Amino acid sequence: MKRRQFTTAGGSLLVWGWAHSPAAHAALGGLLSEGDASLGVKTALERGAVAAVGLLGQTDGFLKNPKVMIPLPGFLNDAAKLLKFTGQQKRVDELVMAMNRAAEAAVPEAKALLLDAVKSLSVADAVKIVRGNDTSVTQYFSTKTRAPLGERFLPIVTTATEKVSLADKYNAVAGKASGLGLVKKEDANIQSYVTRKALDGLYWMIGEEEKKIRKDPIGTGSDILSKVFGR
Repeated sequence: MKRRQFTTAGGSLLVWGWAHSPAAHAALGGLLSEGDASLGVKTALERGAVAAVGLLGQTDGFLKNPKVMIPLPGFLNDAAKLLKFTGQQKRVDELVMAMNRAAEAAVPEAKALLLDAVKSLSVADAVKIVRGNDTSVTQYFSTKTRAPLGERFLPIVTTATEKVSLADKYNAVAGKASGLGLVKKEDANIQSYVTRKALDGLYWMIGEEEKKIRKDPIGTGSDILSKVFGR
């Protein structure tokens, strides 16, 4: 793998990065300024965040996407299949829909925090992301925003799930199941479970958008993305 060279005011900083195509490498002279690296990563972060929030924060953004749809956890998902044969299908479906609708309602709250994380990106973070793997942008977001986003998501999720009577019964059953090791402790409360799964879905979607940018930076139509992420 070739080394990617970043120029600074005081000289050159060599870091391991992607190999450029001969044409791209020649066009850049083998050099990428830290300013360009920072701008390119910020552009990628912003694009990934806005796209992910837009895709998930709409009706059926979670419910109709099998990659992020939130099911009942653990053995309760299997038990739900049996409940459908006892006339409880409607109630189970209502709960699953409420869980996913809660996630869809919460995701738009992420946009401001994600964009704040973009603004706070340091040059060191930018260089680390450029030399990182296909989901380095996503990992940065997760590290910077998961905890505060969880705090913002939880009240929205709680309000949405409290409208469904089965939610309280879920918490009661899941609490007992957790004590028996049938459900993970963090999944024993439906509000906490949905919040965590909503965040997982959000970061997964950001990761998918990041992969698209890295795979075809020229196709983004952005000169800076082509310059920073071009191979």
